Amino acid sequence: MLNIKIVCVGKIKDSFYKDAVAEYAKRLTRFCKFEIIEVNEELVDPSLKNLDLVKQKEGERILAKCEGYKIALAIDGKNISSEDHAEKINTLATSGVSKITYIIGGSYGLSNEVLNSVDYKLSFGKMTFPHQLMRVVLTEQIYRAFTIIEGSGYHK
Repeated sequence: MLNIKIVCVGKIKDSFYKDAVAEYAKRLTRFCKFEIIEVNEELVDPSLKNLDLVKQKEGERILAKCEGYKIALAIDGKNISSEDHAEKINTLATSGVSKITYIIGGSYGLSNEVLNSVDYKLSFGKMTFPHQLMRVVLTEQIYRAFTIIEGSGYHK
């Protein structure tokens, strides 16, 4: 069974985001082993303006939790359809990849170390989303990908 993990910075604070992620995570159990790993957000003094250091420290925490094929969510990544995402997951799984890690950075983005270490950069467009909402959207899209692969009616 394919192992899929999301490594992300920070915790979900709002219950409606938690509930949505939990629902899609529950649905995913029939397709894969799914888990979300939260790494601590780096506390930053806004007056210091040393955001590269913040991203570097968060990046070290992220990379310590990554396994297998790594996909970073990045604005400059490839913008693909849900069908293309499903094909990507299916191709990886059928070619022997057993672990896929999706990476969601913190408020200031991902470090160059993280971006340079990933196998693929995925974009959900040029818009900025709250990180908590992005976790819901990504989890739903992973679920949608599996329903496309399966040929169920969820994806119309």
